[in-house]
Amino acid sequence: MDLLNAARISGTALAAHRTKLNVIAENLANVDTTRTSEGGPYQRKMVVFKGDDIDSFQSVLEKKQARKRVGEIVLEPITFDDEKKQENGNGVRVDEIVKSQEDFRLVYNPAHPDADPQTGYVQMPNVDHLTEIADMLVAKRSYEASVTALSATKDMMTKALEIGR
Repeated sequence: MDLLNAARISGTALAAHRTKLNVIAENLANVDTTRTSEGGPYQRKMVVFKGDDIDSFQSVLEKKQARKRVGEIVLEPITFDDEKKQENGNGVRVDEIVKSQEDFRLVYNPAHPDADPQTGYVQMPNVDHLTEIADMLVAKRSYEASVTALSATKDMMTKALEIGR
């Protein structure tokens, strides 16, 4: 894997985790929103990540497993075309942002304008503070790990350029 590809992979992770942090912030901002444009209370959103090269990664694993079973050594030529680049990995991306299917919380507040007139209960968003904070910490740590990997890649590039002097 070349260093530019490593930097690009770290960049995709940074973008994906930034999106996740934005969605978490939106969830926390709407923790008390009982009326949305779609109708009803706000539904928690979740980010689904996908590796850009899942199919090629699986095919690489299958090839390696097949070689292990047969026990043969296969020498592959080094190529720099797009097909070989796929095997090195393309990072991660946000596949979709889905709405949670959890039930809404029911809070007894007959004075609330969105309360059910018969029971007095208000449907509140299915956003849990603790879950959002835990997800935020995980996303923050992942973002920091990607920054560290990008920084290490940059340092390696700098050292490689210094060697060429």
